[in-house]
This record gives sequence, C-alpha cells and structure tokens, in this order.
Amino acid sequence: LEKENLGCFVPMQYKVSIRKGKKVRTLVPVIRNLVFVHARPSDVQRVKSQITYLQYITDTRSGQKIIIPDHEMQCFIAVAGTYNDHLLYFQPEELNLSKGTRVRITGGDFAGQEGVFLKVKGARDRRVVIEIQGVIAVAMATIHPDLIEVIG
Repeated sequence: LEKENLGCFVPMQYKVSIRKGKKVRTLVPVIRNLVFVHARPSDVQRVKSQITYLQYITDTRSGQKIIIPDHEMQCFIAVAGTYNDHLLYFQPEELNLSKGTRVRITGGDFAGQEGVFLKVKGARDRRVVIEIQGVIAVAMATIHPDLIEVIG
C-alpha cells in the first residue's frame, strides 16, 4: 500500500512475551489483518485487483463497505498512534456507548479529542472511548476529570 502511495494505518500495541526465558516487549497489531487505508475508491480498487487477499470490512447489518469519515479516523489515529501502554482496545459489541456521556478533553496529550466517557472492563475508573463505528474502539489512559468537559 505504501509503494502505491496510499495512506494506511495499522493500530499497534506493545505485548510482553517470554522468549528463551527472557521477557521481550514487541510492537504487534491490535487486530491481526486490520489495515485502514486512506485513498480514493478507484485507487483502492486498483490495488485490490492486484492483491486479491485484501478485503473490505462490511457492516454486518447492511452488507455495505465501511467507510470511515476523515475526522473520525484522525481522532482514532491521534490516540491509537501513541502506542500508549494504558490504551485498552475493544470490539464494538463489547461496549455500550449509549450508557456513557459525550465529552471533549481540554488538556494534556489528548486535548481536543472527543469521545464517550464510561466504565470499561479491565479498568478501575471510567475512561474516554473513541470508536470507529462497527470496527474497533479504544479507551484512553485515565484522564483527570478537570481535563474533561461534557459536550452532550
């Protein structure tokens, strides 16, 4: 994809494993075989015709290709691209975002990001979650309540 000058992003995270009796910290994909591509549909189709194993993710309800708006993807990349050890990733069905509150972060590393503030499994406190509709969600590291404003 990069050889074809198409923008792409693979959400990655650090995992610790044991190799030859030693702990090794390795950067690995969050979801195997998931690549976000930023390109015109005609460019994606051209590359897809050359690399037959590339697949679109489709919405399970409608069967339509999932196309993510640029702003939504930029927000996701701004958070997931930090490779922060405290990020938690979820499948969309694992979270009920309707139970949370829409918020904007007003300070710190993630200032300006918007998401849903709610309790997620695997965390003691509530987190701000950014979701790519129907694909993946990422819960940020704990953010001090003074740096969060409700946006309704």
